[in-house]
Amino acid sequence: MFFFIGGLSPRVKKLNGPPGICPRCGAVALCRVRVDHYLSLFFVPVFPVRKGQPELICKDCGLEILEPNLQAGSPGDRPSRPGSVCPGCAGPLTPEFRYCPFCGRSLK
Repeated sequence: MFFFIGGLSPRVKKLNGPPGICPRCGAVALCRVRVDHYLSLFFVPVFPVRKGQPELICKDCGLEILEPNLQAGSPGDRPSRPGSVCPGCAGPLTPEFRYCPFCGRSLK
């Protein structure tokens, strides 16, 4: 009698690049990763079946940014409220940011 134990298993692959500053917690722990799915036989990954999309994940607070857009938008995309842009790079901000996600400047 033969038993076949297999299935698909996700594996997180860290992509190259230095860690960034998390906009939620302010820690330097925002890493670029990709979740790939592998065919596993007897709990050993054999070959990749599907590549995932790159995303940013904070190791400290668990924030996931599925579509990373770390470039400042055009001037028309910026918020019109005073105080909602970074004083260093003029990138758009929301009130919960402690650090600018574009240049890393402290907003305290």
